[in-house]
Amino acid sequence: MSELPSESVNLIVTSPPYPMIEMWDELFSGLNPQIGNALNKENGMMAYKLMNEELNKVWKEINRVLAHGGIACINIGDATRKIGNTFQLYSNHSRITHYFEEMGFKVLPVILWRKGTNKPTKYMGSGMLPPSAYVTLEHEYILIFRRGDNRRFSPKERIRRQKSAFFWEERNLWFSDIWNDLRGISQELNHEDLRDRSAAFPFELAYRLINMYSIQGDVVLDPFAGTGTTMLAAMCTARNSIAYELEQSFKKVIDWRVSELLEFAEQIVRERIEKHLSYIEEREKHKGEVKYISKVYGFKVISKQETNILFPPIDTIRATSANEFEVKYQ
Repeated sequence: MSELPSESVNLIVTSPPYPMIEMWDELFSGLNPQIGNALNKENGMMAYKLMNEELNKVWKEINRVLAHGGIACINIGDATRKIGNTFQLYSNHSRITHYFEEMGFKVLPVILWRKGTNKPTKYMGSGMLPPSAYVTLEHEYILIFRRGDNRRFSPKERIRRQKSAFFWEERNLWFSDIWNDLRGISQELNHEDLRDRSAAFPFELAYRLINMYSIQGDVVLDPFAGTGTTMLAAMCTARNSIAYELEQSFKKVIDWRVSELLEFAEQIVRERIEKHLSYIEEREKHKGEVKYISKVYGFKVISKQETNILFPPIDTIRATSANEFEVKYQ
């Protein structure tokens, strides 16, 4: 990320390779051969330490490029693994949190993304006999950090901030510390030359975080782009975005997803508005008339802060180079 100017990014939304998850062993070992050696010698804690040190190189760059008051949102899961004869948890979320604390970031309340499983044999260990059965991990963390104090907005930014408002009922859902209404997307990419699994997070996860922690026109960065979910969510919310991905073969997936984005973006806005209208209808049945009106759309909103809400419709998307897209809004 050396080409990015310091303090030029407003928001980070990313999900890195998870240390001590076997699908990422080869990638981490390629970055540092000592990791492969540690795994071969059944030294799990050393491999865990070295894998996180590789991630720390990216977190250090995030500290440089993120603007004062900017937010970093990192989706990460812990790992459970048996190395040799020892089974244990590798707490990735606590290791990353500690490093961000050392860099001087403010740690904000985390979100638990709960991913339930329907497997009838989801327990691990000795079945019904104590004490060697293990709790299964059915959640991941969304770690949230702020660089410095609260962001200050210029007069022009305040106008964009008002347009970037979300609905009252969305606020109540999104700013809860447990998200159990998201569904993990299929890991199969249906491309023979790609990895069997991409570890992609749901579009809705990135879409919410971008709406929660940035304003229209901001710059959103994903240093672990994968199939481009954060970039797509940024396009749908009228944000600029920068994404990095080492695996070139993911590019064809990103290009295909961008080609389908115009209709998808319209559908997302339509669903948000339809849900909002249903909410207003139900609220007025039980709590009386809602008095505030959206200036752009003419429908009712709960608070004065929502009256300037605007969902800029995408007009066109075109590739301006092999790795760059230009989005124009109506």
